[in-house]
Amino acid sequence: MKRYLEKIIQGNSLTVAEMMEASEYLFQEQTSDSEIAAFLVALKAKGESVDEIVGLVNVVRKHALKIDTTATNMLDNCGTGGDGSKSFNISTTAAFVMAGAGVTVAKHGNRSISSKTGSADVLEHLGVRLDFTPEEMKELLEMNGIAFLFAPHIHSGIKRVMKVRKDLGIPTIFNLIGPLTNPVDLDSQLLGIYRRDMIETMALAMNKLGRKRGVVVNGAGHMDEASLAGENHLAIIEDNQIKLITLTPEEVHLPVIPNAEITGGDSKDNAKILRSILDGESSVFRDTVLLNAGLGLFAHGTANSVQHGIELAAESIDSGRAKEKLDNLIHYSNKGAIAK
Repeated sequence: MKRYLEKIIQGNSLTVAEMMEASEYLFQEQTSDSEIAAFLVALKAKGESVDEIVGLVNVVRKHALKIDTTATNMLDNCGTGGDGSKSFNISTTAAFVMAGAGVTVAKHGNRSISSKTGSADVLEHLGVRLDFTPEEMKELLEMNGIAFLFAPHIHSGIKRVMKVRKDLGIPTIFNLIGPLTNPVDLDSQLLGIYRRDMIETMALAMNKLGRKRGVVVNGAGHMDEASLAGENHLAIIEDNQIKLITLTPEEVHLPVIPNAEITGGDSKDNAKILRSILDGESSVFRDTVLLNAGLGLFAHGTANSVQHGIELAAESIDSGRAKEKLDNLIHYSNKGAIAK
């Protein structure tokens, strides 16, 4: 660890192999909290490279709970958090909409980071368990087309690193990699990030980690979601190429809405918003979810454009299929079976 720390302090980036070896020390009991803290701070001061992100993600996934599923062409739409927007649970709601459109969604998530209520908080309030076994997650992915993968349950081996992060009180590389550490092998991904300067870096990392298609988005107002407030900055991954573009709501026939109008509340409030969207109610919340689900369906390849994705997302909601995916997840949580 000391050798790699010295290299980083000198301003040099680690290779994937070096970062993987250094990252293994983070899981070892003999590595002190001060060593972990020094490593994370040095990385942040230098600036995290693509290879360092990829190396750390490889190791975190290696130590994660294993989910052996026959489901294929899976997508996740987890964001990094950290935007401070206090928005409602956009990506969580969009996950059910995409599942209702026929995409298998391995929804990775956590408790609150930047919102008032995280994905785990709102789903728990709705009656979804957070402690699914690997076998249950496998069954949900294969039979329901969506499962919730609670990050602390999946990544129990990095509790000590999480404690050091909390003690440091500053963003580190772990604030970036969360969405990339999904334990299942994703073919595609929609990744929201609060740092606009890292859009291309994260896209390159996603591509290097094997995503065939993907979109990294930093929304208007620097949200880690696509926003109706103005210009969204995107990196699109396709055919091993990265294309940087911007997207406004007007371009996809959606209204311009200030971010302040999509503020959420506690888990009860956000559960009510989520339910209202899946029940088909028209609102700024629905329009925001349509944009994000549309982007996800485009990232997956189910839609041939974002506009097409928005149309498929609206159909998923209005047909009741998105709501059915949530109800099945709740029923399974309580009865151990998919609802008939």
